[in-house]
Amino acid sequence: MIVFHVDLDAFYVSVECRENPRLRGLPVVVGSDPEQGKGRGVVVTCSYEARRFGLRSGMPISRAWKLCPAGVYLRPNNKLYERVSKEVMNTLRGFTDELEQTGIDEAFMDIGQRAKSIEDAKELALDVKRAVKAIHGLTCSIGVGPNKSTAKIASDLEKPDGLTIVPLEWPAEFLAPLPVSVIPGIGKKTQAFLRERRIETIAQLQTVPGKQLIQWFGKNGVWLWGVVHGEEGMLVRPREAPKSLSVERTFRNDVDDFGKVYTEVEDAALELARRTKHAGFRFKVVGIKIRFHSFETYTREKTLATYTDSRDALQEAARALLKEFELRREPVRLVGIRVSGLEPLEHRPSGTLDSWVD
Repeated sequence: MIVFHVDLDAFYVSVECRENPRLRGLPVVVGSDPEQGKGRGVVVTCSYEARRFGLRSGMPISRAWKLCPAGVYLRPNNKLYERVSKEVMNTLRGFTDELEQTGIDEAFMDIGQRAKSIEDAKELALDVKRAVKAIHGLTCSIGVGPNKSTAKIASDLEKPDGLTIVPLEWPAEFLAPLPVSVIPGIGKKTQAFLRERRIETIAQLQTVPGKQLIQWFGKNGVWLWGVVHGEEGMLVRPREAPKSLSVERTFRNDVDDFGKVYTEVEDAALELARRTKHAGFRFKVVGIKIRFHSFETYTREKTLATYTDSRDALQEAARALLKEFELRREPVRLVGIRVSGLEPLEHRPSGTLDSWVD
């Protein structure tokens, strides 16, 4: 099997610069309005020029403003990004028999039927990059490897507009000198856990027996052993996202204490966040449903700035939507929470390894 991982470089910013060429070369930030350093919200993404000032995705927008007050700050144009993403993915499908889109800006491609050697794979990857540039005016970074995890790690090593090819015969040797932080699913908590055991590189992690990894990380230890030895064998498969996922709670007795309504919907949000992540998706739209004693039923929804799988974001949005009904003087019979606008998470075990570390 030969797999590509294609990652569109700084996708939102690149689309904005394509639409407005005057933005090229500037520190561009897509996210919330910084409001002269007093704004709330976060950086969704930023240009490589902005990253030189220390900006990064997920940073509070107020912090970004302090680091780069001369930046160009733009609100996300999600409809535009989704349209361009679909167009790019359609182009990629022309180069492969199996494409698995794992985000708005990235996908795996199984090109084993189209490339019989690593030289063939290199030429095909260059063709993909040229097509994305010529047709869509965007650059992408591609990792080429014998499996999905290795290709994903490789695509992150040379950005932007990079091409990294992992030797098919010895992926473990290629991975060995890299830090464990490059492995999908290993976050700061797991890095600290491994550092306490004097494990900072993949080479050091390769010496840990599989039974020990299972003891540390449960069933995800099996997956991790395969990743670090370059033997992970997940197939590239198209995934269809469900239209929505939801959780509803009916009170045993109608409640007139709205504090209990908030508590119930927050607990429902915990369950829904787990279900959504376990199913391998993240969401962009949050909705609530509330039914009163009179059986009058209302629904409301909110579109977030970007896709997320955050439990906190889900709870916060649900509370904001419920607030409209807080002063209504009627007992509540049922409350529900729903997520829609789903897209696949990148392929990895449910959650991250951090969730397995105490």
